[in-house]
Amino acid sequence: MKFLFLITSILVFNTASVDHLEHQKWGQVGHYVTGEIADLYLAEDVREKVYDILGDRSMALASVWMDDIRSDSNYDYTRTWHWATIPDGMTYEEAEQDEGGDIIWALETLIEELKQGGLTEKEEKDKLRMVMHMIGDIHQPLHVGNGEDLGGNQVRLQWMGDNSNLHRVWDSDIINSIQMSYTELAWEIDTATDEQVQEWQSATVRDWAYESVSYRDRVYDLPDDMRIGYEYRFHNRDLVFKRLLQAGIRMAGVLNEIYGTE
Repeated sequence: MKFLFLITSILVFNTASVDHLEHQKWGQVGHYVTGEIADLYLAEDVREKVYDILGDRSMALASVWMDDIRSDSNYDYTRTWHWATIPDGMTYEEAEQDEGGDIIWALETLIEELKQGGLTEKEEKDKLRMVMHMIGDIHQPLHVGNGEDLGGNQVRLQWMGDNSNLHRVWDSDIINSIQMSYTELAWEIDTATDEQVQEWQSATVRDWAYESVSYRDRVYDLPDDMRIGYEYRFHNRDLVFKRLLQAGIRMAGVLNEIYGTE
């Protein structure tokens, strides 16, 4: 299992841009889970269309593609599309935004472009995979950062006795410590009621972002010695599960809206 947790040593952007400078994402397992869950909630005709576009990749694998292309300079324009910055006490509209766009702007823009259609085969495939990935990312609470610590990357701590940081804990440490495959985890957390599915899919991209902001106090509730493990996981595991489930269900809702015939 591969987790890309990167350095924060190249600081060439302003404070707002730098908030989540490097590899902000659910770990691969988290993204696989969101793609797997989304597949379960697609309308049959939509699933056929989506897989025709994706070609040789499942939704689970396609959901990590946007991280895979980070080393391809042709996609440098997407560098800032993995996060947004909303400082405490501010709204998204009040906050300074990245010049190249952020995850909120990118999701709203690409979803609308996919709805409008008229894209080349490559454009549609790229934009679809980006939307799938970013829906996962925005549900990880630290992807909507406060502008102070690179989305938790600068919050150094020990997780289960090993050196880590707060962002990595939420990206992958909690998920990986459960020791389930992504298919097992997707099956385990798929407990949404019909009412929850309807409610979650009716929320907007900005609603998703503000939900992440609302969990900050909980995420940053850390002991003075910065050593966390089983107790922290116990208090936050269900939130991790909820956000993964919401991301998958909402991904399906977006794709059903884009490609559905009704």
